[in-house]
Amino acid sequence: MNKVWLVNLDTVPYAHALALQHRIVEARKRGALNDVLLLLEHPPVFTLGRNAVESNILASRDALQQLGIEIFRVERGGDVTYHGPGQLVGYPILDLHNFRMDVGWFVRSMEEMLLRALGDFGIRGKRIDKLIGVWLDAPGGEAKIVQIGARIEQWITYHGFALNVAPNLAHFDLIVPCGIRDKAVTSIARVLNQPIEMRAARERVAARFAEVFDVELREVTREELEKRLAPD
Repeated sequence: MNKVWLVNLDTVPYAHALALQHRIVEARKRGALNDVLLLLEHPPVFTLGRNAVESNILASRDALQQLGIEIFRVERGGDVTYHGPGQLVGYPILDLHNFRMDVGWFVRSMEEMLLRALGDFGIRGKRIDKLIGVWLDAPGGEAKIVQIGARIEQWITYHGFALNVAPNLAHFDLIVPCGIRDKAVTSIARVLNQPIEMRAARERVAARFAEVFDVELREVTREELEKRLAPD
């Protein structure tokens, strides 16, 4: 059974988290580090993937600056998405040589893991053909509750998924989420109409990750991770 380090972080600025991912990926390529799953939150930020159309950000730069929302163009796939407090972001940094060297399998496995985690809250999510992520049937139509966007280099994965636990959904109105205009965005808190503890979401996602990817998770601190990342 593969062993994966679970690193639970608090709220991390997007630039810092991206730099940390790059450091872990490089260490993983050298075989100097275990596979890692980072779980964290971000301050408000819009990220644009390789295929993103900048016009899918609907607000002006000045308006976003006043709201404290940053913008980053990054190397993952997909269009524009939002990250912010109340959203659980997961970055699995895995060597797929130890799993399956299959991009589709990796994406479907992330979807499956999050479908099961939502089920633990009594929410029935679903896939939509030809669209990536996890969706559910809402009163106004189909709504997205999980965003997925990955990058794979030399079969090492990074970037990952974002589960809307209880984010500020109004921030999604400032973009065309994932470039899809005809579908809404929702959250666990909205569906259940009650407050949700992020700790509970972290626990269920971690447990379902271990189950779906068939790994043994070992929780380590940021300090332990940094020690392994430090130059010899």
